[in-house]
Amino acid sequence: MPGDDVVLPCHVDPPQDLSQFTVEWGRPDLKPRFVHVWHNQKEYLADQNKVFKGRTSLFNDKLKDGNFSLKLSDVRHSDNGRYRCYNPKEKTEYFIQLLVGSASSPAVSLSGLDVSSSGVMLDCSAAGWYPEPEMFWLDGDRNIMSAGPAEKSTDPDGVYTVSSRVTVEKRNNNNFTCRVQQRDVNQSRETHIHVPDDFFINECSCSVSISFNIILVIMFILGVALIIWMKKQNKNKKKKLTEKISEEQKNLITAITLEEELEKSNKEQKIIDQQIASLKEMSEELKEQKKQLIDQTAEEAKMIEEDEKKLKAVDDEVTNQTGNMIEKKAQGYLKLKGIIAESKDKLTERKQGHQKVGYMTDKLMKRTNDEINKLKERKQEIENHVRKIQKQLGEKESKQ
Repeated sequence: MPGDDVVLPCHVDPPQDLSQFTVEWGRPDLKPRFVHVWHNQKEYLADQNKVFKGRTSLFNDKLKDGNFSLKLSDVRHSDNGRYRCYNPKEKTEYFIQLLVGSASSPAVSLSGLDVSSSGVMLDCSAAGWYPEPEMFWLDGDRNIMSAGPAEKSTDPDGVYTVSSRVTVEKRNNNNFTCRVQQRDVNQSRETHIHVPDDFFINECSCSVSISFNIILVIMFILGVALIIWMKKQNKNKKKKLTEKISEEQKNLITAITLEEELEKSNKEQKIIDQQIASLKEMSEELKEQKKQLIDQTAEEAKMIEEDEKKLKAVDDEVTNQTGNMIEKKAQGYLKLKGIIAESKDKLTERKQGHQKVGYMTDKLMKRTNDEINKLKERKQEIENHVRKIQKQLGEKESKQ
């Protein structure tokens, strides 16, 4: 039985001293299979299966007589199985089957009345049995009663729970017994019960009981119908409430999305305003720069014109002079003419440069104005989108 100690016998014949040999106990169905091993004149437990750790021992003083019996302590249902005693040197093996059984007393109770037979129904159950047991009902004379087959179930360890029900009728001796037994482990348990006469239904009260039972059945059916109707109503209410909550959540999510989009549009609008302001400022600066270039170009043109007048005056004066003095003056005037011509060339070159810068300035001003117009158009689109979002938000608020 669980918790007991058991000795698995094994010895060699004729007797010989096993203390000098290697012998082992094992279970072929386990991995590792070793239950207990004797090696080099001592117990070798390195490869022992962990489920047997601390629960196995040999009779060391009897090894010299060829006795290699194994003591297994605190047995449990998992110890059930076929054990092998093996002598590797002699190549001999012996097998022994260990059966760990368990039993418990059954519990008997009254489970109800059987109107059709005017009898009483008795229940019997017993848990913690191994191997599979049998269950019987006995009457007061110890005769086996007719009952249906017992119901049986097992837990993860394979331990059985059995139960049975029997209907008994009133008799001279209302003593009944539930017995559970297992022949393999020679175990038997039984519980007695006495059913008083008052528990049995009298013949005269059968019609009243039947009517009462019919009323109970009708009330039960009405109650079930009412419960089903109430559940259906609750289900419809829950469905409507869920749909309403879902719609509100959807509206809330839409409102949040619109507000986020509105905030994003406002930010973009502010950025566009800043860009327009910067471009306008740049445009004004370009206009001012162009004005300065125009003024400088006009001033340089005026200087060129004056230089040309001076050069013409020098030419006229040289033309009108005679003699050697005239030649000297002419040479001086020629120098002056060269200086003035060089100045004229430089002024002309500066004028062309200013014209080029002016052209580029016009081009930049045109591109700046184009960008400003594009930004204004984008700003107008955003303003229209913002008004649309505000209108949608207003409509949702009015609905709520």
